[in-house]
Amino acid sequence: MAHRLRPVGLDFVETAPLRLVFAREVDSPPETVYRALAEDVAGWSEWFSAVKLARPTEDGSGRHVRLKGGTRFEETILAAEPSELYTYRVDVTNAPGTRALVEEWRLARSGTGTRVQWTWAADGTAPFRFAIKLGRAGLGRAFRDAVTKLDRRLASMPA
Repeated sequence: MAHRLRPVGLDFVETAPLRLVFAREVDSPPETVYRALAEDVAGWSEWFSAVKLARPTEDGSGRHVRLKGGTRFEETILAAEPSELYTYRVDVTNAPGTRALVEEWRLARSGTGTRVQWTWAADGTAPFRFAIKLGRAGLGRAFRDAVTKLDRRLASMPA
């Protein structure tokens, strides 16, 4: 059953009770990575293996995401700064125990490529927080695999 989460703002990325931060360098430039994140929402299922379906909603100010396994999210875009930042808040989900969730993708030029940093900021029940802490390594692996696959995908696309 889906439930509405607490509406939080951009500051939640820094103040959340549970924050997981992962980073990886890729060869693609920030402009290209940003377009894949923010403008090609439907393409997420091509490079992020956990994502079964992603589509923009609300004329691009929101997203609907379904993960493999059945988890669903209705999201609101909080920040979209080309080549630098893409942040969204989960408003509705069927994930049990979740109270608030924001994901931030921060991009920084690194040589000719990009440093991609993903912050997963959340609040939830004690069992939710415990499960996420146990799953931290898996989330990190999913991020690394996704960003690596994204970089390969972007390198194979025509300029």
